[in-house]
Amino acid sequence: MKDSKNRIQQSEDINRYSKSSGKKVRTLRFTGAAVLALGSIAFVTQSAQALSPLAIVNGITSSGGVGVSKDILYGDEPLQDLDVYYPKPLAQAMKAQSAINSNYPMVVFVHGGSWESGNKEQYAFVGQSLAQAGYVTAVINYRKAPEHVYPDYVEDAAQAIAWSIENATSLHADPSRVAVMGHSAGAFNAVAVVSNEDFLAPYGIKPTDVATVIGIAGPYSYDFRKFDSATAFAPDATPDQVMPDRQIKGAQPPYLLLTAEKDKVVHPTNAIKMTEAFKKAGVTVETGEIEGASHATSIGAMAPPLRWVNDVRAQVLTYLDKMLK
Repeated sequence: MKDSKNRIQQSEDINRYSKSSGKKVRTLRFTGAAVLALGSIAFVTQSAQALSPLAIVNGITSSGGVGVSKDILYGDEPLQDLDVYYPKPLAQAMKAQSAINSNYPMVVFVHGGSWESGNKEQYAFVGQSLAQAGYVTAVINYRKAPEHVYPDYVEDAAQAIAWSIENATSLHADPSRVAVMGHSAGAFNAVAVVSNEDFLAPYGIKPTDVATVIGIAGPYSYDFRKFDSATAFAPDATPDQVMPDRQIKGAQPPYLLLTAEKDKVVHPTNAIKMTEAFKKAGVTVETGEIEGASHATSIGAMAPPLRWVNDVRAQVLTYLDKMLK
């Protein structure tokens, strides 16, 4: 880690969320009608928002006809909800209530923010970007530190993934083609939840039920006790107990781990160590570097209007197309 403030967080100035504690609940199943009732389908429009970097990214992202169902619950605790984005042809068919004869691949996206901040609304541009490329996309919320420490936010990711797989058909997605993707702390969550089968087991889901996992600029292997992010972990926790590179368990899907060339927040040794651990465990893993990207732009350039900033979107879509289409 090279951050001068010894903090694993995104460079964006985003508000902190504080929520009450709670216990994990079972995954909920819904019919297609119930899913749509929980979050009404609307074509994406841009509204006035605070002028943070993430708000600016969202503000310049064209809807491209993408549809979205908002605030669907995957659990019954605060922040256990998600938004689902639909490709344009699917959104049009759903709006017209016409016959839909094809299932789409699906991506579950987990945002970053040092496990303390950020929300699904601020990462709408990721959902829009992936939906424009033909993927039904769930952008999830999860409970935050310091009220909720590890493993609460990883367990939330597990519940959201299980909900997405179980309800994929109702969302016109293929449950056998569901990928998990995360950035920064969200990449930690995404990799941690799938690489250790214990997190998905309570929902009857195996790691191999996930088609693939993409981690972007994730802190998979570091001593959090030396950083401000220690507040996201229990006082007596150790890296050996929580870091994903030391918790691989069960048969695994393939992974793609991307690092940002100019990342001054999460050091690339995290991906190097995670890759080494995967290979030692016999897991298929690909790696890549996003040239010219900072920690922030390694996800910000997922917004189609910012694709010129770096090639993260091209790398992600090339990999997803290979694995899911």
